[in-house]
Amino acid sequence: MSNITDLIKKKLEKRVNRAEAEEAIKTLLGWIGENPKREGLLDTPKRVIKAFEEYFSGYFIDPYKELEKTFGDVQGYDDMVIQKNISIFSHCEHHMAPIIGVAHVAYVPHKKIVGLSKLARVVEAYSRRLQTQERLTIEIAETVFKGLEAHGSAVSIDAIHHCMTSRGIKKHEATTATNFFTGIFKESHNLQSRFLNLIKK
Repeated sequence: MSNITDLIKKKLEKRVNRAEAEEAIKTLLGWIGENPKREGLLDTPKRVIKAFEEYFSGYFIDPYKELEKTFGDVQGYDDMVIQKNISIFSHCEHHMAPIIGVAHVAYVPHKKIVGLSKLARVVEAYSRRLQTQERLTIEIAETVFKGLEAHGSAVSIDAIHHCMTSRGIKKHEATTATNFFTGIFKESHNLQSRFLNLIKK
């Protein structure tokens, strides 16, 4: 059993039950000045918790398992594999405000390749958690690198953070870009440049 699977098991054992979670939402509704007992809000706690189950489902997914089914017949392919424009919907850990953007993921195969949907599933597993963009970028890159035993991996994310567009400084057009490289991507500036140029096309 992987360390991540162990952590998931512990989280499930310690998880707050649904009734307690719904009561917490009722408390917040009262705190903002609403009446949780009015007709329009009677089912809101249930709906919010159901939505949270989707928003934060990544806590109960082992991203390494998504990379277990691979194909060994790479037929000598030794260049990067890139999946571009993987949509991201996450939440920042500081304000629980949405982070919406795209990720571009690449790796250079060693002995095996993986179905392209699996790269998107790794992105989904980590983005469906409370995050910082910097950590999210690193987690995806390192999981692809280690999980596929690849020569190297590269991840670039460009996202809008609603904690600064819809509150606070309210800079509506601001986006944040992060990049992280492992293995031969980290060693080769030429490979990094090729990756960054390709994802712009």
